Amino acid sequence: MIYIVLLILLFAAELAYFRIADHFNIIDKPNERSSHSKITLRGGGVIFYIGILIYFALEGFQYPWFFSGLTLISMISFADDIQPQSNKLRLVIHFISMALMFYEWNLFSLPWYYTLISLIICTGILNAYNFMDGINGITGGYSLVIAGALWYINSYQIQFIDNQLLIILILSLLVFNFFNFRKKAKCFAGDVGSISLAFIVVFLLGKLIIKTGDISYIILLAVYGVDTVLTIIHRLILKENIFKPHRKHVFQIMANELKIPHTLVSLLYAFLQGLIILGLFLFKTNSIIYMIAVIILLSISYIIFNKKYFKLHTL
Repeated sequence: MIYIVLLILLFAAELAYFRIADHFNIIDKPNERSSHSKITLRGGGVIFYIGILIYFALEGFQYPWFFSGLTLISMISFADDIQPQSNKLRLVIHFISMALMFYEWNLFSLPWYYTLISLIICTGILNAYNFMDGINGITGGYSLVIAGALWYINSYQIQFIDNQLLIILILSLLVFNFFNFRKKAKCFAGDVGSISLAFIVVFLLGKLIIKTGDISYIILLAVYGVDTVLTIIHRLILKENIFKPHRKHVFQIMANELKIPHTLVSLLYAFLQGLIILGLFLFKTNSIIYMIAVIILLSISYIIFNKKYFKLHTL
């Protein structure tokens, strides 16, 4: 019963935000780099922060350092949705937020290189998630698969986090998907949604990896991770500025050049990631070998796809 009440509360919060966004003209206007063609409300992903805020209040203020970091990074991201902020300011806030999350992980008690590696990986994931928004359903659908997998692991394999946090995250994703995972999206996640969601996913994944000592769990982000890393490498080969927006991800080419419906592209990414996670459960005793095999297969698929279809992007 409590989850039904929470779901209704989250729906009400999202609808209230739509009224605010509409009143203050917080919208996403299409440009030449966009994968959509109509003006859409921006910042609907604020529901992820609202969900964690509700959890934090109801469950006795657990994980305070993580929540503090999430609050900071959500605030600067929302401000950036309303009006572009200084890159230096955003970078400083991101680093402070990640430092707070690392403290929650107790990462600073480990050798210094763990912090450096974590900083590089977390920065990459945050930026990768930020590029995801714009294809209807991909951010919410893909993340729902990951959240579901984390809930299963936490419930039936090894407990690494309070299960209520995962459940509220899943409810928040369901609410967002209701408005975004459709042919004509009611809203986009915005920076506040994509960055805060990435921060939450990174926190959960980090907790799991630190608890188990098993790096193979990074495979929960394999599909989008391989797409992002190889797209960056491809853009470096093309001598492009990798910090500027673009439309060269595989999912972008599928939606823009091949004209595959956004929702179908999103379903494909979510389904493929789900299959990979299922394989991880089946081959858990050889998880590192499985992880390497998956990365190699995804990389080969990426190269084959681009050899065949990337020319359409340049026409």
